[in-house]
Amino acid sequence: MTKAGTGTAVAAADAPARAVSLPRRRGIELALIVLAVLLSVYGYCAVGLAHTGSLPPGAVGYGAGLGVLALFAHLAVRLRAPYADPLLLPIGVLLNGLGLVLIYRLDLETPHDRAAPAQLVWSALGVALFTVVVAALRDHRVLQRYSYVCVAAALALLTLPILFPAVNGARIWIRIAGFSIQPGEFAKVLLAVFFAAYLAANRNALAYAGRRVWGMQLPTGRVLGPILTVWLLSVGVLVLERDLGTSLLFFGLFVVLLYVATGRTGWIAVGLLLAALGAIAVGRLEPHVHARVEDWLHPFASIEAGQGPNQLAQSLFAFAAGGVLGTGLGLGHSVLIGFAAKSDFILATAGEELGLAGLSALFLLYALLVERGYRAGLSLREPFGRLLAVGLASIIALQVFVIAGGVTGLIPLTGMAMPFLAQGGSSVVTNWAIVALLIRVSHCARRQYDGQVAP
Repeated sequence: MTKAGTGTAVAAADAPARAVSLPRRRGIELALIVLAVLLSVYGYCAVGLAHTGSLPPGAVGYGAGLGVLALFAHLAVRLRAPYADPLLLPIGVLLNGLGLVLIYRLDLETPHDRAAPAQLVWSALGVALFTVVVAALRDHRVLQRYSYVCVAAALALLTLPILFPAVNGARIWIRIAGFSIQPGEFAKVLLAVFFAAYLAANRNALAYAGRRVWGMQLPTGRVLGPILTVWLLSVGVLVLERDLGTSLLFFGLFVVLLYVATGRTGWIAVGLLLAALGAIAVGRLEPHVHARVEDWLHPFASIEAGQGPNQLAQSLFAFAAGGVLGTGLGLGHSVLIGFAAKSDFILATAGEELGLAGLSALFLLYALLVERGYRAGLSLREPFGRLLAVGLASIIALQVFVIAGGVTGLIPLTGMAMPFLAQGGSSVVTNWAIVALLIRVSHCARRQYDGQVAP
């Protein structure tokens, strides 16, 4: 009796563990998408009521358009990535919807320069790209094979704007017959793919090979050389174009992925030191950047000189006017910021009209989006997907930090677009591509724990 019981116990112990069936949670995703669309429509209606006292005539069309786009995206996820994280898509829909509301609100103050219709078209293109990526890219690991194609395309995209005239002191746009595009937005995703692929293939050599300097194990030049060369070329081109915000983004992405690949905190210290030295050098030698540093150090100098508030001063006034609960959608004066109110400074409109409470909610949405991206990446067993997800989520995190820090006076202002919120077709399309790739990675991450092999 005892022997039989022991044998049964041993056999049970030797048997393979049964896979835990994970819920797909597509119903939760759909419910959250409906809530995101309703909140966006509510904001649209609140803006109209604040301005005219009646519902805006396009409220039904706006809600229907946003709802159809969100439904198409949801169907793509339900059919092609059923195990994906249920929060990623609703967060993207809500942020995109709020961005359209804020741009429409500013359009009411600038009837000669309406940006909301074009932003809605770009949003539709972004959702279309999202659907294509989710449906066609069955396995994110396929991208690893095309890492050098991605880096060649990224460098080509970064170089193109040099051939076109500067706009507001920077050469980052391509403008032809009234149509403009910012190639650097697409290049950042391509470079993230290349960095992830190269570091995944050489992570052991990066962590353990080479000499030890000041207590830090350095990789050999043969291993670190190619990726460092690509990074220097991309940043060098951006410095020539005076697009230092994107340069800072690429540098941060490079350091974060290098740390994740090697697990060595020394790389973070080296990255911060190099970033500080580069910022000091460029801030002193480059007139365009030096002017922004001076504005950051003395935001009210133009007022003291009798020239009126500059953009940064107006932004600080907007945040102060908003207080804790805000003035209410459609009741602020952030349009006084000027030509960049819908792009670089759109966060000032959110801060004034939604207040500290609404601004905190926005930052929590971004934090949740980044956290779910990190969670998906760190749940994978294979290094490329882990690095890719962390890199893509870090792009969002770094952009939010750089832009929010600039418009609040925490750091010098750099010209970048707040993800999903700001006016900019290239930016919103790229952000939807990032969410699509995170959807694919999270699908593979959750599916591997359901006893299935990633497709």
